[in-house]
Amino acid sequence: MPSTFRLAALMAGCALAAAACSKGEDKAEAPPPAAGAPQQKAPPAANGRSPLAQAVEAAGPQDAPPADPSMIAPSLVRVQVLLDRARFSPGSIDGVTGTNLRLAIEAFQQARGLTVDGQVTPDLWKALIEADGGPVLTDYVITAQDVAGPFVKSIPKDDYEAMARLPALSYTSPLEALAERFHMDEALLQALNPGADFTKAGTRIAVAALGPADLPARVTRIEIDKSIGQVRAFDAQDVLQAVYPATVGSTERPAPSGELAVNTVAPRPTYTYDPSRLTFGKPKGKLTIKAGPNNPVGGTWIDLTKDTYGIHGTPDPKLVNKRASHGCVRLTNWDAAQLGKAVEKGAKVVFMGEEARAG
Repeated sequence: MPSTFRLAALMAGCALAAAACSKGEDKAEAPPPAAGAPQQKAPPAANGRSPLAQAVEAAGPQDAPPADPSMIAPSLVRVQVLLDRARFSPGSIDGVTGTNLRLAIEAFQQARGLTVDGQVTPDLWKALIEADGGPVLTDYVITAQDVAGPFVKSIPKDDYEAMARLPALSYTSPLEALAERFHMDEALLQALNPGADFTKAGTRIAVAALGPADLPARVTRIEIDKSIGQVRAFDAQDVLQAVYPATVGSTERPAPSGELAVNTVAPRPTYTYDPSRLTFGKPKGKLTIKAGPNNPVGGTWIDLTKDTYGIHGTPDPKLVNKRASHGCVRLTNWDAAQLGKAVEKGAKVVFMGEEARAG
């Protein structure tokens, strides 16, 4: 059964009543700062960065791939940040090889006329550095606002009744909030800053140096490739503006096919669990889950013209394109926010391919 969502305009703002399109992934306000928004920075410390952070900045085509693919590789951190800045999103920047990185590399290679093999090659390095050879890390000083919250102790996993009792689906810690702000996996943020107290204002940390938060042009067409899990955004001249990894439906609950359009965009959506329209979950009655980055649909809802379907964020960015959805299209919160700010009402949304992931 497809996932279900309904939008309603309330007063001067837009609120989302969602009747469930994605699983409640475990993971959520201060309201989340916009990706790439002005940040409090301090000059880089001459010798204050960790060995990993120094290795990231020095990484290049001379670096061999790691023997253990599960280990953080400085070269992959640099590649991921440069891809993110070029608007070929690798998803959560984690310094580890994986499907989302390969897809981002392939899309970048195709756009630049390189051999498309998804590999970190000398030609890829050359193209990335020629496009943007600047430092990939920057220093950030944690502020009092960063550590003030409000935070929630934990997000109940797949327990919609418990989620509905929370006043907001906020972040659970400053670490989580900071990692999302800088498009990073929490483990990488900690590894770059060993011993850092992320709960203390005034702490200096090394973070990804992001590009502009906004796309350079308005988005008038979106392609959603169900077979590989990828969203591609184009402007009115059909110029590619951004590529994002995505979770798109499942073989049991497929996303739509053919052409739809963007109906409206709702930042900070609420989520409505309606058991009369769903085939998962245990609650017997209708529930409304408050807004927040750990809401089951994350921080942005892009409503489509097929009832109950949309493109939205997620409470767990590291699971994007690694876990099935209930028919909708799931992006990281920062990618969904960027696309939501750029897309025009009425923009074409073309679904192509077939789902390869089981539910």
